[in-house]
Amino acid sequence: METLEELPNGKQQGDKWADYGHEIKKVTLIALPMVVVALLPYLMQMVAVIMVGHVDELSLSSLAIATSLTNVTGFSLLSGLVGGLETLYGQAFGAKQHNKIGGYTCSAIISLLIVCIPISISWIFIDKFLILIGHDPLISHEARKYSIYLIPSLFSGAIVKPLVRLLQSQSLTMPLLVTSTLVLCFHAPLCWGLIFKLKMGSVGAATAFSLSNWFYLMLMVFYFKFSSLCKNVGVTFCMDAFVGMKEFFWFAIPSAVMVCLKWWSLELLVLISGLLQNPQLETSLLSICLTISTLHFTIPYGFGAAASTRVSNEIGAGNPRAARLAVCIVMFLAVIEAIIVSTMVFSCRHYLANAFSNKMEVVSYVVSMSPFIALSIITDSLQAVISGIARGSGWQHIGAYVTLVAFYLFGMPTAIVLGFPLHLKAKGLWIGIVIGSIIQSGSLLFVTRHTDWQKQAIKANERISKVSYRYTIKDIDIKECVPKEMHEVL
Repeated sequence: METLEELPNGKQQGDKWADYGHEIKKVTLIALPMVVVALLPYLMQMVAVIMVGHVDELSLSSLAIATSLTNVTGFSLLSGLVGGLETLYGQAFGAKQHNKIGGYTCSAIISLLIVCIPISISWIFIDKFLILIGHDPLISHEARKYSIYLIPSLFSGAIVKPLVRLLQSQSLTMPLLVTSTLVLCFHAPLCWGLIFKLKMGSVGAATAFSLSNWFYLMLMVFYFKFSSLCKNVGVTFCMDAFVGMKEFFWFAIPSAVMVCLKWWSLELLVLISGLLQNPQLETSLLSICLTISTLHFTIPYGFGAAASTRVSNEIGAGNPRAARLAVCIVMFLAVIEAIIVSTMVFSCRHYLANAFSNKMEVVSYVVSMSPFIALSIITDSLQAVISGIARGSGWQHIGAYVTLVAFYLFGMPTAIVLGFPLHLKAKGLWIGIVIGSIIQSGSLLFVTRHTDWQKQAIKANERISKVSYRYTIKDIDIKECVPKEMHEVL
């Protein structure tokens, strides 16, 4: 394949624009379906909240608490851990090492199923924790029942999430879009029937969520079994899968840290807001901010998934320049998206506030917060995309350290100081998190800007092949990668 520098000037410029357009098309075809995939669990939980809200306040409050705790302690952890596969899958597909995919998949599934065991045990005793921190015993017991009926969905997720990443890494996102839509269409009537017809309340919502996730798993298995696009990917369990668990956790743990530390900091803010004066108002404000932020995050998540896929594929194939082009295109699209959405949020702040509440006190509070919500949307867009680049490149460890420092050495302490001693209340808490997001995004952007893509391609090739660097890596002088004594051999 000719490089741009090898072409005449006229043709070079034309090929550059053609490459830009081709890359934008690739990124968009991956990102848009992944937005829907990211929205699926959020919409499923929203359906449950809406329906249970028409039953009684006890069911609704217990569901809200249980959903928050199970997301923090379980589903967010699985989502973070499985991010390690984006490095392994994407680079293996790029290098056309399909024989390694089955081992990676089995290692991930076994690892996640093992992780699910202590999580599910903690959910069984979740009422003890809630009572210990001062929650109403009746609500705590109802939250425990809801959590117990969610346990099957935890184990199905341990199998589904690696399969989703497997398709994503091959840019096969349309099957994910179709299956996600089918699951949501299955979940809504099932949830309605269990809650209202069978009078199961919040337990019916949890049962519907678990059954829908197992239905999702059945659809995924059916697709892998009968699709010709997956014929090169054999997923069979063997002893090598246990050996590969170490490599999986090497990338999975820092990936989970990147995802969970920020998620946990936001949940901590909501809990801390209950200590402020007029906690009902302050907690409501943070909940609205968090809802807007979470709903928007599905969009940059899609671009982050596209960045992870494109970067890992090109690095695995030994195309550092193509990886760099993918990074530039995704960052450009992320900035455009952030500007558009943040401008819309700020311009429509009055309508947005009225959509969440009809109380003037809450509405005016949300309106005053709109500049900071808009700023958090910009930082979230950058952070989501750069995190995807980190997962695709394999430098999640750096991202984990950056996230820890940004939120727990700067963001959270600043939030507490602004919220309590400086009496900015919920606004101060949210400003602190925005400051943490700015530090995180700026630091990750600096790392991305100074990433040596040729070295990343070399590392990926070494990781995948487990042999020498004799594989061809475009744009790299192989002799620079080995001792001088080997130059004659090469």
